[in-house]
Amino acid sequence: MPSEPSKETTGSSVSSEKTQQVPRSQVDVARLAGVSQAAVSRTFTPGASVSEETRAKVLAAAEQLGYRPNVIARSLIRKSPNMIGLVVMRFTNPFYSRMIRDFTRALQDLGYLTLLFNIADVHEVEDALPTALQYQVDGLIITSATLSSKMAEECARSGTPVVLCNRYASSDNINVVRCDNVLGGRLVADALLGAGHQRLAYIAGEEGASTNRDREEGFMERLRERGHEPSFRESAGDYTYQSGFEAARRLLQRDDPPDAIFCASDLIAMGALDLARHQLGIKLPEDLAIIGFDDISMASWPGYSLTTVRQPVEEMVQSTIQVLMNAIESPDSETVIKVIAPSLVVRTSTRAIET
Repeated sequence: MPSEPSKETTGSSVSSEKTQQVPRSQVDVARLAGVSQAAVSRTFTPGASVSEETRAKVLAAAEQLGYRPNVIARSLIRKSPNMIGLVVMRFTNPFYSRMIRDFTRALQDLGYLTLLFNIADVHEVEDALPTALQYQVDGLIITSATLSSKMAEECARSGTPVVLCNRYASSDNINVVRCDNVLGGRLVADALLGAGHQRLAYIAGEEGASTNRDREEGFMERLRERGHEPSFRESAGDYTYQSGFEAARRLLQRDDPPDAIFCASDLIAMGALDLARHQLGIKLPEDLAIIGFDDISMASWPGYSLTTVRQPVEEMVQSTIQVLMNAIESPDSETVIKVIAPSLVVRTSTRAIET
């Protein structure tokens, strides 16, 4: 019978396998390259001073060992300016998905990593921000949620600049970049009245959200200025397709249904449009007009061809980053409140509009 391997041999074999599985460190790279660990660190630190000869040795050793520097760990240790926290609610909403994409791309072009915090509702912002501050991010961008005064003060004490994108601030010390949602609502009122509609309805999104409140305020205010009272109001309760579908059902199955509906978002409007056309057989735009808000990519699809209020996403993203970078570079700079005008995009879900 063959003899069993000795414990010594077996132990050596296991040890060898474990060694192969251990990730390589800066120490391993330094040893192979014949340089100090500090030289390895400088090689992988942007802007650090290191000779070309040393850099070549380190990079060759790193490639041979399959070493990759832990950028996040180095950032946390050195508090290097290369990480921005992005707090997002409604992660799957196409409008915010696009905003996240544009933010991450623009920040990457500036040499920043993006640390994404996806929250389920507005109340979770208070839980997410302390975690973000623990990561020692260089700045915070908060979309689709409002920051409380208490949390704003905590961010200020930590020296972390904050910009709210597309939301109001509850504190005078927070930077804000947002769309003029009141103006957007006024544009819709003028468009529907210009197309000759008389029975006008509004489908609200999330009750209490500043975006919903401002859109409705602008719409109602402009109608009254022009001598009209809105005929109906329904609440979807959220900015989703299904909630818009159900809210439209309640409106359009009335004995005296509206002949035009302004929806607080494109997703709500798409739900309303599908309900009208495919379940109730209503002709658009002959018998009913529907207008949304956001101008997500699906709004231009031929199946919807939705008239909507376009939020200037690119300008909002660039302005937000500009404000944040300025706050990072000049901590004592004044608080910025920037309001950007939207525009109306006319498609075939409405009749010809007289301006």
